[in-house]
Amino acid sequence: MSATQFHDFDGSVPAPLMESDEITQPHRRFALSLFWRTFFLLTLLLLGSLLGWLQTLSAIESEGRAMETAQEVASQVNLSRAALLSSDPIARVSLMKSMQQDGGLRIVAREPTDRFTPLEADETGIKVLLELQRRLGAGTMVAKAVNGQPGMWIGFTIEADHYWLMADQETIIPPGGKTWLIWLSVAAALSLSGAVVIARLINRPLKELSFAASRVREGRFEASRLDESVPTSEIRDVNIGFNRMAQKLAKVEQDRAVMLAGISHDLRTPLARLRLETEMSVIDIDARAHMVADIAQLDAIIDKFLDYARPTRGPLGTVVLADVMVACAYAFQDKPDVQLKWHLEPNLLVRADEVELGRIISNLMENARRYGKSVDTGVAIIEIAAVSRDNWVLVKIRDHGLGVAPDQLINLTQPFYRGEAARTAANGAGLGLAIVDKTVRRMGGAFAITNATSGGLSANIRLQRGTRV
Repeated sequence: MSATQFHDFDGSVPAPLMESDEITQPHRRFALSLFWRTFFLLTLLLLGSLLGWLQTLSAIESEGRAMETAQEVASQVNLSRAALLSSDPIARVSLMKSMQQDGGLRIVAREPTDRFTPLEADETGIKVLLELQRRLGAGTMVAKAVNGQPGMWIGFTIEADHYWLMADQETIIPPGGKTWLIWLSVAAALSLSGAVVIARLINRPLKELSFAASRVREGRFEASRLDESVPTSEIRDVNIGFNRMAQKLAKVEQDRAVMLAGISHDLRTPLARLRLETEMSVIDIDARAHMVADIAQLDAIIDKFLDYARPTRGPLGTVVLADVMVACAYAFQDKPDVQLKWHLEPNLLVRADEVELGRIISNLMENARRYGKSVDTGVAIIEIAAVSRDNWVLVKIRDHGLGVAPDQLINLTQPFYRGEAARTAANGAGLGLAIVDKTVRRMGGAFAITNATSGGLSANIRLQRGTRV
């Protein structure tokens, strides 16, 4: 899976915006699904069984066909010999012509110079030859061609004369021919159809379980219930256990949200009173300003905890990206330590929750303002860009600070993790980028952080492209 590339503003090396699965998972090798693995294994088993039965039936049928063919040929030879013996030797020539015309039996005199090809020495041919010799005598000859004339030729003797008889082909039981192929094809088709049905029945409960697990992972506990009345006892037990687990997880998530809301309410009330008392009672202006800032920081940390603990996403709508960015940038326009640069593709629409998207943009801008200041000027130059790619909109917010050590990049979106610069400042809970990552994923997008080649940190967001209603 290739990364979608979003070029740096300096036009140098592109910074990748990965697919959502590649951000958290290593590259996986190609693997068959459970359905196809089950189908192929059943197919091999059934085809092996069919070939085994075909071989067995062919052997049984071959012996019966050989015996019947030998019996028919022996009857033709005995009847022909009896007819020729009962006739006058002078009239035998005319009799042989009549037998050929009326009965399809060709009898010719056998000469020492005759060239003949013996019958194949396969299993069926040997059985036919042995049976004919048993019925007609040990000196019976069987050939498949005489003097270039193909057919089943039997050599016999009448008194001192030797003859060839070409057996009537209609009375000889032919080999199986295409009949076996037809039956084998029908049996294979039926077997493959059965394999599809069996594989689907085996795969369906696991597929439903996989979908339910995905819904639980997304926080949609109410939509993850599995059928507890299925007839298969093992699957029923698994479904019941999964449903109980989902119910407990939903209860834990609900209790956590209630607990955090209670903590927020109980903490903010004394914080508000403390801030009011500080502003009214502390005489030293600097001390009062520091105390007020600390209280405001505590209040902001509480907001971060609540944002990160929010369990589910709201409904997504079509949002004008430029409007949200301009609204978020309003708070930074008059700050002396911030300089904004814009590179926005016009009329970009995204599928998002407008409030959540505003929090994401504001969070990233604030992060760039705090930690992306130039060492020389002390000003944070924040460059904001957005372009469309197929069904996605790519957003980049980049600063020109010191960046982050490569070994720390993968940890920046982990809860409560702070880079070295943030750790030194110690003015946050380490949840800002974790909230961005979680919120973007809830909206069906992807989030990645890279170091720009010319310096600074680049936050890359991929959102679903919206359409006008």
